[in-house]
Amino acid sequence: MDKQRTTLGVLTLLPLAVACGAQTAGSGSVAAGPPVTGVHWSVDSLTVDGETAKAPPGAYLKIGEDGRVSGSLGCNGFGSKATFKGDRVTFGTLRTTEMGCAKGPARFERDLGRTITAQDTFTAKTRGDRLTLTADSGDRVSLTKERDAPLRGTKWTVTALGDKNAAHSLPKGTDAYFVLGENGTLGGRLGCNHVSARATVRDGHITLGPARTTRMMCDRSLMRTEKTLLELFDGRVSYTVDHRGATLTSGNGTTVHAVAAQ
Repeated sequence: MDKQRTTLGVLTLLPLAVACGAQTAGSGSVAAGPPVTGVHWSVDSLTVDGETAKAPPGAYLKIGEDGRVSGSLGCNGFGSKATFKGDRVTFGTLRTTEMGCAKGPARFERDLGRTITAQDTFTAKTRGDRLTLTADSGDRVSLTKERDAPLRGTKWTVTALGDKNAAHSLPKGTDAYFVLGENGTLGGRLGCNHVSARATVRDGHITLGPARTTRMMCDRSLMRTEKTLLELFDGRVSYTVDHRGATLTSGNGTTVHAVAAQ
């Protein structure tokens, strides 16, 4: 796993904060068109010098009514504030997390950062559920409006583990996910072994029974991931869901970040 800390990757996402409805955000008014504030925008791709790169899973952007911008590139999170004039948008000071990312997401973040630092104003265009941000150079970011993912019935792919202070992306090739069923069960995979347990959801918490797992042996890094995920079971964990992202926190402070599978 690439341990390089990334702080520039979220930069290109911030121009996505253009609101194209008859509203204001930050300072300046927004051109008429479909509303954008309060919408979860999935980042689809980045095109630079005519070459298009697909965004990592979980990359998104959300704009508040006050122009505040938040989101994730699938690895690092970010925050800022948007200012627009007509269909043109600029952004303020960036606040980013500094998680170590796998090579693919880290490279995408770096390319996004280079794009926005070279072009600090973009033109926004909406068509249906799609939003495109185009720089004067022709570089562009493509996004799609996404629906909220329900807690139950969604395949939640685990992307990072940590605690309240820091989080780290999973080792390359890790296949970890969980699905909460309507029948009071949880099933999934811990990175190596499959797992199932009883699960009761109530008042912002999930009470998990003892884990029942297969007994395969895998690479040492996968087994470490599995050991951490097993700490969630046979106890109560709190959860939050933000559109297509979910966070589980155990009583001992272990935090699991996950995104809804496409």
